[in-house]
Parts: sequence; structure tokens; C-alpha cells
Amino acid sequence: MNSNHATRRQFLHTAALAAGAVASSAVFAADPKPKATGPAKPTPLPILSKPSRMHLGTVTYNLAMDWDIATIIKNCTEAKFEGVELRTTHKHGVEVTLSKDQRAEVKKRFADSPVKLVSLGSAFDYHTIDQAKLKKDIAATKEYMTLAHDVGATGVKVRPNGLPKEVTVEKTLEQIGRSLRELGEFGDGLGQQIRVEVHGPGTSSLPYIKRMMDIANHKQVGVCWNSNPTDLDGDGFDANFNLVKDKIFTVHLRDLYLEDYPFRKLFARLNETGFTGYCFAEIPPSTDSVRVMKYFRSIWLSYQNLL
Repeated sequence: MNSNHATRRQFLHTAALAAGAVASSAVFAADPKPKATGPAKPTPLPILSKPSRMHLGTVTYNLAMDWDIATIIKNCTEAKFEGVELRTTHKHGVEVTLSKDQRAEVKKRFADSPVKLVSLGSAFDYHTIDQAKLKKDIAATKEYMTLAHDVGATGVKVRPNGLPKEVTVEKTLEQIGRSLRELGEFGDGLGQQIRVEVHGPGTSSLPYIKRMMDIANHKQVGVCWNSNPTDLDGDGFDANFNLVKDKIFTVHLRDLYLEDYPFRKLFARLNETGFTGYCFAEIPPSTDSVRVMKYFRSIWLSYQNLL
């Protein structure tokens, strides 16, 4: 073998060893396992613009419709619900037929408990074309407002419930608005609010509710926000909310698990307005009511980033 061949073979051998060493070094230098990245970070929840000062309660419709006053106080206290709206015709029996002494007793029972009697829930409405019936309903509402005063509540929930086809929409809205103004003037002397539920076919439209408020034009007349799917109609939730945001006295809530409604946004918007009133659960009855109420409260708090 001549010297040139030997030199060439030696060079190739040396080069091969060097390449292997580099490859081996690269293998051992690399991390054989990918680094764990962990779960994706959740999107931060919106921060409330100010501390929430809202309160939670329940309507007796339908969850508590079969509870007497003692049961209402007991269950609300256990579930940490702060207040109640007593809907007429339910087992609690707080109706205009109560005597003066009976009214005083109802007032005392709630005053001595952690549960506030916030509101009486009526079924009065003022859209009828029958003027005799309208006058009768207004008079009956005044009786109910007097009852609310006597038992320690601060207002009465009423509602529109439709748009009669026999007259124009504007005429119906004007009639409702004028009726509400009369009731607001009556309530002013008793320290009672009229809380107009966003309710009824057609009349649950927020532009129509706004028109009723404008016609009534009274400090004691305001809105009971009702968390309806129709709140998203037209220009959408924010536009509809803005129409009445300064007139919302109370709120009714459907089941908070429902995904067709922006409950978190509702609470954020209420908080922005400085709302300090009551949000009332208006949910179906249950065989385990207190447990359901506790879950409801937890979701309510969580939607406000308070839990």
C-alpha cells in the first residue's frame, strides 16, 4: 500500500469518528422529552367596575308558592337569600283581606328575621280596552299598595300583559303610562314604588317599556327587569338595557344555567349603574328547594366574580 492511500484512509477514518462524536453530542445535548406546557391559561374574567352591592332574594312564584311565612323565612335564611317578593294567591296568605293586627304581625315577623319583605307581586295590568275594568284594577292596585305599606314592603310589582288589537299600540302604551303615573302619585304618599315587570306579548319589548316610563314620568314608577329572551331583540342587549338602565328598581331571574341569556353581562351592567336593589330568583319548584337555592346563589356570586 503506497503512502498516499494510507494517508487518505487515515483521513477518512478520522473524519468519520469526528462526525459520530458530533452526532452523539447533539443527541445527548437535546432533551429527549418535550417540555410540559401545562393547561391553557383561562381568559381572565372581566373585573367589576366597582364592588357589587346587589342583593339576592326569591319570588314565591313558583319556587315558594306552597310555603307559609315561617317556611319562607327558614329556607331563605338557610340558603342565605336576603329578601322575598310575595306573589299574590300563594300560601303565605299576605292579601288585602288581612286585618290591621294581622298586617302588623306579618311586618313584625319579617322585621325580626334576617329576611327582608321587599315587594308584593300582583297580577294587575292596565292594557284593557274596558275602561270600567281599568278603573277597577287601578283601585285594586291602590289597595294592594296600602297592604304593602302596612306589612313593611317597599313596593308592588305590576305588569303590562299584551297589546289589544282593537286599538293602536301607542294608545295602549299611553293608557298604561297614565295609569302608572296615577299609581306613582298614590305610592309617593305611602313610600311605595310601582315596579313594572317587563312582561307580556308585545309589551315585553324594551322600547315599549321605555315609552311607558316616559309617559308615567314619576320617580316612584320604575322597571322590574325580567331577564326575557326578548331583551336581545332589535339592536341587542346593551341597547335595550340602556333604554331603561336608570329606571330599574328590581330584577327577576330565570334559571342561571340557561345559556340563551347573558346573565354575566346583566350583572356587570347593573353594577355599572350602581344598582343596589334585589335580584329575585323566579324559578320552578323543587323537591330539594334549599339545595337548589344554594346552587343558584353560588352561580349568582360567581357571575359577579365574588366566589
